Amino acid sequence: MIFILNLIWFILGGWLMGLGWILAGVIMAITIVGLPWARSCFMIARYSFWPFGYDIVSRDQYYGHKDMGTGTLGTIGNVIWFVLAGWWLAIGHISLAIGLACSIIGIPFAWAHVKLAMASLFPVGKTVVRVDELSLYGKKLIPAPRA
Repeated sequence: MIFILNLIWFILGGWLMGLGWILAGVIMAITIVGLPWARSCFMIARYSFWPFGYDIVSRDQYYGHKDMGTGTLGTIGNVIWFVLAGWWLAIGHISLAIGLACSIIGIPFAWAHVKLAMASLFPVGKTVVRVDELSLYGKKLIPAPRA
């Protein structure tokens, strides 16, 4: 079922926003100063192409400890990202979400675009993980034990 959802997603515009994320990543990588953002762009581009079966979570919640991207430097990086590229990626995702939400069958795809719009505003300090790797214990996410 996840494969079918991802295939429909890709056809209905996932490829377009995935290319937008790749373009943002290439622009950031070319500037050299934007290399920290380029990594986030390419990670979220993959998620933007095939979002079903994956989720975006904060790295400190997932791994259980803070790192450079989840602290003060991550906040500064997110503010800079928002000014440079975050807002136009969010507008693209919201535009596609509005279009998809007009039909009942498009609502799950619209919701995925809303999640991506939120991620596009503040991507630093986030990671993409498979849904089956997550366990929810209260409000803290921890990696699920591998079988």
